[in-house]
Amino acid sequence: MTAHNSLASLSGRTGRAVILAALAAALFWVPFACASERVTIFAAASMTDALEAVTAMISKDTGVVVRTSFASSSTLAKQIEQGSPADIYLSADEAWMDYLAKRRLLANETRRAWLTNRLVVVVPSRPGLTQAADHVTPVAGDFGTGRIALGDPAHVPAGRYGKAALEHLGLWADMAQRLARADNVRSALVLVERGEASSGIVYATDARISRGVTIVGWFPEKSHAPIIYPGAIVRGRARPEVAKVYGLLQSPRARAIFARYGFGLR
Repeated sequence: MTAHNSLASLSGRTGRAVILAALAAALFWVPFACASERVTIFAAASMTDALEAVTAMISKDTGVVVRTSFASSSTLAKQIEQGSPADIYLSADEAWMDYLAKRRLLANETRRAWLTNRLVVVVPSRPGLTQAADHVTPVAGDFGTGRIALGDPAHVPAGRYGKAALEHLGLWADMAQRLARADNVRSALVLVERGEASSGIVYATDARISRGVTIVGWFPEKSHAPIIYPGAIVRGRARPEVAKVYGLLQSPRARAIFARYGFGLR
């Protein structure tokens, strides 16, 4: 091989090495460059369908990747307390929002509440069964004779509301031993859909998205504390894109989507 060919070969190898190194560096930095354009929302399970529709709209409009994690409000609050990387927290009650606020884990100035809900009794759908009007109060016979699916009152907001409502109607003493305690309200809904519980207490929005259950009664709103959904940005996570997404969650377009899924608006 001539000196000229040797230099050309070396130059070619060096060029390829430089290109490969540049590509590797680019790939290494891509996740970090994009990380600031990702927003993670921890939200109550009952918000699943509505929030996915809202975040799809936000991502399409802004280009920000919005990731969601759904579970009971209590589970998510404990995960945030343990350091899970949530940017925004949306709870199904004020109590778990207060839990994080007391531990100084929220940007308290961002706390807002703009959604409400109703509590209903559902049973597995069957031919000839019609949905009760929203003024029909549940009676003991609506619950059947089997298990009653309910979010665990010890930590699930829907369960706490349900227990309070049953106590208000004088039904708790008879129903308490029949409870099928679920990890969250969506799990309670599934138990009724599958016929593993003869009835269940869920939010009206949950019943609305299910073809497998029928509402047979609506708890009076005065039978329990108001069902309010607060939100806040997690402390230390208020990047510009997080603030943008959080604002858009409360925008007229987002509110219209939430209303379409059955949520009340404040």
